[in-house]
Parts: sequence; C-alpha cells; structure tokens
Amino acid sequence: MQATPATAPIHADINPFPIEDQQLCIGRLPLSQLAERVGSTPFYAYDRALLDKRVERLRQALPKAIKLHYAMKANPMPALVCHMASLVDGIDVASAGELKVALDAGADPHEISFAGPGKRREELKQAVAAGVLINIESFREVAELAAIQAESGRKARLAVRVNPDFELKSSGMKMGGGPKQFGVDAERVPELLAQIGEAGLGFEGFHLFAGSQNLKPEAIVEAQCKSYELAVRLAEAAPAPVRFLNLGGGFGIPYFPGEQPLELASIGANLAGLAERAARDLPHAELVIELGRYLVGEAGVYVARVIDRKVSRGQVFLITDGGLHHHLSASGNFGQVIRKNYPVAIGNRMHAPQREIASVVGPLCTPLDLLADRMELPVAEVGDLVVVFQSGAYGLSASPQGFLGHPQPCEVLV
Repeated sequence: MQATPATAPIHADINPFPIEDQQLCIGRLPLSQLAERVGSTPFYAYDRALLDKRVERLRQALPKAIKLHYAMKANPMPALVCHMASLVDGIDVASAGELKVALDAGADPHEISFAGPGKRREELKQAVAAGVLINIESFREVAELAAIQAESGRKARLAVRVNPDFELKSSGMKMGGGPKQFGVDAERVPELLAQIGEAGLGFEGFHLFAGSQNLKPEAIVEAQCKSYELAVRLAEAAPAPVRFLNLGGGFGIPYFPGEQPLELASIGANLAGLAERAARDLPHAELVIELGRYLVGEAGVYVARVIDRKVSRGQVFLITDGGLHHHLSASGNFGQVIRKNYPVAIGNRMHAPQREIASVVGPLCTPLDLLADRMELPVAEVGDLVVVFQSGAYGLSASPQGFLGHPQPCEVLV
C-alpha cells in the first residue's frame, strides 16, 4: 500500500464540534472531562445533537414523499441505533444480530428490511417470524422462504435486490453493475419474479444499491434515475403491485483535503421528480433511500491517549493506546488503495501555536498501525488526547478488535 503524507492541518469544514479553551467539545463536554467520565481511553464518542441536525438537514432537502432508512451496518452501537430509530422512518439490517438490535431499539418491524448475500436458513426464519421485509439476493432464498412460509404459516414479506446493469460513477465502493455477489442480475429478475409468484410469497418491491461514498450529486442523481427506470421495467413482470422501492444511498462525507460536503439541492429536486413519476407509474409504491455513513459518520470521533513520544532519525512518533485494531478505516486498511490521512487533531490543544510534523501510531507490532502519517499537529506530550474525526461510521465494528489482545474500547453516545 502506497503512502501519501498529508502535512496540512484538518480542514475547518470537517470539524463540526465546538472548541472552548483549546478543548474540543463533544456533546457539550470538554474532551478531557469526557475522557474522565468515560473512565479510560481509547473510546468512541457520538454526538446526539449532530445526529439530529443531520437528519433534520436531510428532511429539509428531500421531498416528504421519500422515506429515510438508516443502514445500521455503518454503526450498530445499540444506544445509537435506538436514537436513530426515533429519527428515521426505517432501519436496514444485514444479519440476525443486527435485526435483534433494531427490534430491541423499538424499530417498527414493518419498516425493517434485511439484506445480505449469504443469509442462513435460521436467519430467514427469524426474519419471517419478526415480520420484516427480506431483500432476496438469490434463487436459493426463494426456495428457502417458500419452505419456511409453508412450515410456519406466516407470510414471508420480500423485495428483490437487483444487481443493475450500471454502477454508481465516482463511488468509493461499487455495489452494483458487472459481476457482483450482491442481488440478482437484472436480466434474471423476471425469472426470479415468476418463481416468487409460483411460490405464493409476499412480493412487495425492489431494492437497488449501486454504490457508496459518493460526493458528486450528478452521479447520485443519474444512478437514482436509472434505478427508478429499471424498477419500472421490472415491475411489468412482478406478481403483485410494487409497494416498496429502495433506491439505495451512496451519499458520501468528506474525509480528505480538497473534498467538499455533498450538495443536496439537486438530489432533492430529482427525488421530487421521481416521486411525482412514481405516483403515476407505481401508484402503490413508497420510495425509500438508505443511508448509513452520511447519517452518522461526521457525528463521531475516536479518541486515544498519547502514551509515549519518540523521535526516530528526525521523525516524531506519537504512540497512543489505540490503533488499527479499533479503527481499521483510519489506518487506511479498509478499502484505500493509496493511503490518506483521516482528519486528526490533538483534542486538548486545538489552537496551540507550536506545531510540528508528527506521525500518530498505535501500540501494535505492525507498521500498518498508523493513524496519521507525517501530519501537521500541535506539539503533543504524553497524556494528550488524539482525536480522529469522521469516525461515526465503519469504526469499531469494522475493525479487528481481537488482534494482539489489547483491551476493548468504550463507545458512548453523548
């Protein structure tokens, strides 16, 4: 993996948290006080007010006809899911474990959808018993659900996840188009729909997800239009009227220098137009967008304490009690081809005038344990608190927590 040093300080737009007396404030608490309240480092902290603001901003930008779902794979912390369930219209889960968290959080089972390319029979049985919507991703699942429905006497609710014949341009991770393990290839969906009809399963609609982490509104608009048009064509072969159409997500957040926040106005205008078309083309359908990272990513930070400071051949290393075992994404080992620094700060020295170029590393016995590579930071000492921004999504649950047996971090919602 190639490394690209980023020596500039964090971009002002990337820090949504207030600063008081050089202290970053999370949930209105100065960082050092929050660390004392948590009781140990490292930890993740998520700010309720920022979650509220993000959902409110989306509601203002999107037409009322569009339902908003939280994809909890981005962050399945139970307290956070419980809070999000009170703000959004539905929850999207990707395992029986996530389904339990969503149900415990009080999410309406009718507004929970269950996706994933490898659902076990036991998971399908749980989903049918819970009454949630299952996103079918293979012909095998049709046969499994037909058997489960016959055995239980409970109607299986399902939508077909379609692998479209296009992808979301400029997306960080492409989830559709070409050969994919996700969903059913668009050209085979009519055959699948016929089998669903023959089995008497509860068909409700379609799920299309072309890609993620996109900062170009024109690309998102194009993907949503193509997804809608494909769904309308496929609806002609459906065994029942379409009542659910998930157009996916893909909304990105800025991580690196030069990236700008996603502009929502054109996306909202396009969705308003699609909602008007759906009222004619698919009069029974509810349109849904599914977002994870965009809803929670900027509301979270990862905090680790400097436990050693050393200089090796002129390079400063700040060694912390946290690292890639807690935050694989920030280390650059969760999908980055060319490593770039996440925005990082010394959270108790936010405006300190004395600065230096330093690398922030963790305690693991691997050179991959790198949270900031030669970055301009305030001069830090042992005991100071390193903050990694944009850490509300794909943080702890996406990291190898058991690697080398270090203690587990806390997560708090403040």
